[in-house]
Amino acid sequence: MSIDQRPILIAGGGIGGFAAALALAKQGFTVKVLEQAPEIGEIGAGIQLGPNAFNAFDALGIGDRARGRAVYTDYMVMHDAIDEYCVGRIDTGEDFLKRFGNPYAVIHRADIHTSLVEGAQENGDIEIITDCRIVAVDQDENSVTVIDHKGNSYTGQALIGADGVKSVIREKYVGDPALVTGHVVYRAVVPREEFPEDLQWNAASIWVGPNCHLVHYPLRGGEEYNVVVTFHSREQEEWGVKDGSKEEVLSYFQEICPKARQLIELPKSWRRWATADREPIDVWSYGRITLLGDAAHPTTQYMAQGACMAMEDAVTLGEALRVCEKDIHKAFALYQKARVARTARIVLSSREMGKIYHAKGVQRMVRNDLWRNRPSERFYDAMEWLYSWNVNNCLSAANYYTGQATDAAAEHTGDAA
Repeated sequence: MSIDQRPILIAGGGIGGFAAALALAKQGFTVKVLEQAPEIGEIGAGIQLGPNAFNAFDALGIGDRARGRAVYTDYMVMHDAIDEYCVGRIDTGEDFLKRFGNPYAVIHRADIHTSLVEGAQENGDIEIITDCRIVAVDQDENSVTVIDHKGNSYTGQALIGADGVKSVIREKYVGDPALVTGHVVYRAVVPREEFPEDLQWNAASIWVGPNCHLVHYPLRGGEEYNVVVTFHSREQEEWGVKDGSKEEVLSYFQEICPKARQLIELPKSWRRWATADREPIDVWSYGRITLLGDAAHPTTQYMAQGACMAMEDAVTLGEALRVCEKDIHKAFALYQKARVARTARIVLSSREMGKIYHAKGVQRMVRNDLWRNRPSERFYDAMEWLYSWNVNNCLSAANYYTGQATDAAAEHTGDAA
């Protein structure tokens, strides 16, 4: 094969990996998705979708599939978990749609993944290889080669590291430590018939309490409800996922009101995530290799934007390759420049939002006063930076920073003259 005919390799078959595959195929590349699991699938429960996610779906060509699997909320609401006080409510109906051009919705994580995989399976330029755990990576001026745990070798013109929060690719090129938060997340899905009627709201709902919070919202046409509880662990945590226990959950939620407390009595089984993030980095492209999604900017869950950012990354990468006329080095540099500040803002904002959610004492009082009587329009203003992203403006940050650099260089030249 000539260099231009060789595939782009993608490490990881999650949401970010398949979004990248669709974005690259749209630009005329052939793609190989290398997934370490024996079968393609997605674990987890529900996630929230802002208008930026729907803009990404449309750019990737799976808008109709994803829309058909989402549940469209009427509002988002935050209650104090101790006294049921309504801290803030944001309508997500007609005014929200008019402002941002796309809805707010909730969806099962597997339903997003399925929509992406279906799109990839229908595309003749995307090959999916499972049971492929990458153990070695090497590159030269014109190619990248990866070797899996069985000794198989795959060579392409570039590699996208979309291999998640414990990325092998990031470990090789960055090698930075994970920052374990000590916050533990329990997730479960509950059938509607077992979910309390007085909490069956068509809303993304959060109950915020001292060192803890609880989330619930409908999934799959309202036939199921997503339940998530988060608390500050008393133990020394290690980053990972395992089965949880109701006894542990109950031990952390002694102060909350009976209405919210119903949530932790519901699930018959829980999955337990000990969470972590990493410090934002300003370089994640290395020659013909770049990072994407959680491999590039792992974050805690408090901004509800992890999957959305991975899909934004994919769309932006595709656009960068288009405007750079498929020049890998130029495109990877442009993609990185477009994404670093925005994704770092998500990581850092998520940390701060966690503090707001889990406030106690006087800080809790300040939090509850912060959004008192605030109308939805003011919340919309605050969300503009996040939800107004789309394929047409996805490179604008890179253009801004390039302009700044050009202006600075011109000024320096003028001084020298």
